Amino acid sequence: MKVYRSIENFPSEINTVITIGTFDGVHLGHQVILNRLNEIAKKIKGESTLLTFFPHPRHVLHKDDQDMRLINTLDEKIVLLDKIGLDNLVVHEFTKKFSRIKPANFVRDILVEKLKVHTLVIGHDHHFGRNREGSIEELTTLAELYDFKIEKIDPQLFEDVAVSSTKIRQLIEKGKMVKVKQYLGYSFLLSGKVIKGNSVGKTIGFPTANIEVENKWKIYPADGVYAVKIFTEGKGYKGMMNIGRKPTVGDNSKSLEVNIFNFSKDIYGQIIEIRFVKRIRNERKFEDLDCLKEQLLIDRNRARQILG
Repeated sequence: MKVYRSIENFPSEINTVITIGTFDGVHLGHQVILNRLNEIAKKIKGESTLLTFFPHPRHVLHKDDQDMRLINTLDEKIVLLDKIGLDNLVVHEFTKKFSRIKPANFVRDILVEKLKVHTLVIGHDHHFGRNREGSIEELTTLAELYDFKIEKIDPQLFEDVAVSSTKIRQLIEKGKMVKVKQYLGYSFLLSGKVIKGNSVGKTIGFPTANIEVENKWKIYPADGVYAVKIFTEGKGYKGMMNIGRKPTVGDNSKSLEVNIFNFSKDIYGQIIEIRFVKRIRNERKFEDLDCLKEQLLIDRNRARQILG
C-alpha cells in the first residue's frame, strides 16, 4: 500500500476506485466497503484508494470539545488498511479552510480533476463538503455530470445492530472487549513505551510493565483488570493488565500496567503492543498488599483460562 500525505502528492494518472472517510476502527462495516473497493479496482484494472483526514475533523472544528477519543492512531490505521490490501491511502490534513470547500467544488476539483475517480464507493449515510451539506442525492447528480459511477453500501449489522465507530467507542469505554472484537473483526489494541513504575507489583510476585501511550486521542478501555495478549520484539505473550489508579497503594494517578506471564526480560524503553481479550473485573481497593496478592492470583488463573 502506498501512503500519500496530501491530495496534492497523489499521481494524477491513476484510474481510481475511491472511498472517503475517517474510518476510525476499520471495523466490519468499513471492511465491507474496502473489500468492495478492491473488487471493483481489480475488475477495471484501477487502484483502490481511501481518502482520509488527519487530524479528525471533530478535533479541528470543535476546539472546545476535545473529549472524543479514537479507536486507532494513524499508524495503527495504516497497518490495518495495508492488511486489507488497499492500493493507496491519501492522508490529507484537515483544516477549517478545507472544511469550507463546497460539495460541488470538492467533487470537481478533488475527486474528478485530482484523484481521477472512476467509481466512488460510499456508506449509506455519507455526507461531504462544507458543513456536511453534500448528500447522496447531490453526489448522484454530480456523478452523471462528471461521468463517474457511485456504489452505495448498506449498513452492516451484527445481531441486528448497525456497526459504527461511535458504538464501538462506547463499548470500549464500558470495557466490553468481547463485543468490541465482534464489531471490529479483531481485538482492540494499544501500543506504548515501557516506563519505570513504583515496583510495588514486583514486591508481591507480580512485576508489571508500566505503559505510556503518547497519542493524546487514543481511547482507553474502562478501568479494571483484563486478560490480554502482549507483543514485543516480534513475539507474543499472555498476560493481564490493570487500567486505573491503584487505590490499594494510594497512587491516584492513571496508569496502565501489564503483568506478562512467564516473562523476565528487561524491556524498559521498548514499544509493546497490547491486545485486549476480555475484562475480568473492576478495579477496587484492598485492605493491604496481601489481600491484593490473593486477588491477583485469582485474576491470573482466570486470565489463563480465558487466553487458553
